[in-house]
Amino acid sequence: EGHPLFLTQYCLKPLAGGGGFLSPAQKAQLQGNHPRQHQPRPGEVYVAGVDVAGQAEAAQDEALRRLKPRQDSTVVSLGRLDFSFCTPFMPQPRVVILEHYWWTGQPHADLYPRLVDLLKNVWGCKKVVVDATGVGEGVASFLQTALGSRVVIPFHITAQSKSRLGFELLSAINSGRLKMYAGDGSADYQEFWQEMERAKSSFRAGQVMNFYVDEAEGHDDFLSSLALLVEAAGEYKPRLAQGRPA
Repeated sequence: EGHPLFLTQYCLKPLAGGGGFLSPAQKAQLQGNHPRQHQPRPGEVYVAGVDVAGQAEAAQDEALRRLKPRQDSTVVSLGRLDFSFCTPFMPQPRVVILEHYWWTGQPHADLYPRLVDLLKNVWGCKKVVVDATGVGEGVASFLQTALGSRVVIPFHITAQSKSRLGFELLSAINSGRLKMYAGDGSADYQEFWQEMERAKSSFRAGQVMNFYVDEAEGHDDFLSSLALLVEAAGEYKPRLAQGRPA
């Protein structure tokens, strides 16, 4: 009952300063029990969400600054698609989060070859959604050239597109389709859950939602990358076997 989505859309109560984005129940649903996986396995389908850090940590536009707080890390969230989860009532695969890559203060030119090698040569990702807002446009364009436009999908953040991204993330969590790997004591794991704990949401007219971490409390790199990972999973369409008629 205390979730901001319920309070604003059903109780019609305004939230000053934004409420928590994830409820305790949703955070419990997000936590999985599978181990972190550092290498690909034969026959598995992988997708990724890439949140790009700005090389100059100052937003040019005040509206963009409010929509997407300043960030100083590039984060890749990588997941496996579990099609055994699909049913006629739930056709979408489960997204099993397997790995995170996290770089802080790295020039984009230095990240390009690492991103290409990890996403293409190591994991062979079928879909990669990249935050192409602002300086991310160049990273998305480079990855499209290296991996192909069918694999890499630029995502431009606007109030409407980010709202859809947030609702899709909540839908994946609520349906049990998104699971985080078990705790491994890493800084990545700790940062991930700190951002989930600190994440807030605010709502505008027309059910437009913004989700973020207040700059005074930290960053939202892992949160944004997670939402882009869900978007990548939604973009993947498995090929159907085709045969010649007898």
